[in-house]
Amino acid sequence: MAAQIYYDNDADLSLLKDKTIAILGYGSQGHAQAQNLRDSGCNVVIGQRPGSANYDLAVSHGFEPVSLAEATQQGDLVNVLLPDEVQGDIYRDQIRDNLSEGNILMCSHGFNIHFGQVSPPAGVDALLVAPKGPGHLVRAEYEKGGGVPSLIALSDGASEETKALGLAYAKGIGGTRGGVIETSFSEETETDLFGEQVVLCGGVSELVKMAFETLVEAGYQPEMAYFECLHELKLIVDLFYEGGISYMRYSVSNTAEYGDYMTGPRIITEETRTEMRKVLKEIQEGVFAKNWILENKGGAANFKSRRRIDKDHELEIVGRRLRKLMTWIDAKEY
Repeated sequence: MAAQIYYDNDADLSLLKDKTIAILGYGSQGHAQAQNLRDSGCNVVIGQRPGSANYDLAVSHGFEPVSLAEATQQGDLVNVLLPDEVQGDIYRDQIRDNLSEGNILMCSHGFNIHFGQVSPPAGVDALLVAPKGPGHLVRAEYEKGGGVPSLIALSDGASEETKALGLAYAKGIGGTRGGVIETSFSEETETDLFGEQVVLCGGVSELVKMAFETLVEAGYQPEMAYFECLHELKLIVDLFYEGGISYMRYSVSNTAEYGDYMTGPRIITEETRTEMRKVLKEIQEGVFAKNWILENKGGAANFKSRRRIDKDHELEIVGRRLRKLMTWIDAKEY
């Protein structure tokens, strides 16, 4: 069955006229959604910790941030845009008891609500409005008159009024310009985690690192390995983005296309597919969520160690050096 997709004509922005929208967290999504909503004529209050860089950023953008508790008390729609790993504790300590019956508790990723770390109190509907792009893109597309496609989902038993307000919110951030797909908290959360782990982050990162290591171990120059296994990946991803796999194959050489057909299934095998199914099951059953929550409860030592080790991988060292030579790249170093 085809997905239900909503556009500008399906949303009534005037429904937000007498509402206050509390944006909790002025990070990647927070800064973009808050500014877009304000530019759409909405009343926005920011909840952000004083003394933080994001607090200063909000002030520089013309907002007057208050505490999370105070922003929650002021808000009719309360959107929690804090990092996944801290939402549960902060919700219980600063947000939950400041919600009132009739409020709408929002998010842009269903992780904490789906896995029970955030439970809306009685009389409060949960609503997800999730742009399918990073905050800087949400802001940039809005300013150009466009919009990033988004998702909308409702908690069980949520009212039609909540759905209408969700579509109005999506219109306020530009989402209905690109199309808003109706989904569920479970579908958004589980597919998002699966995509990140199997393809977008985990899968691609390991594929690139292992290919780089294979060439270097065989005696090829690490600079050559970097270009072939990481740098040129952007060219392929851009082709995917513009026209899918078929357009990519049309755009590359016949030799590359033939290698795609012959070698791809040798690298990504049925054994890989079996492991993908295991990963999906772990996500669905909450194993990954439990592990991630426990990792952070314990100070995230393993997480921080892996981050530090991979930052010093030869691929990263070579890349940092080469990117400094490519003046046309707005190189980012972390």
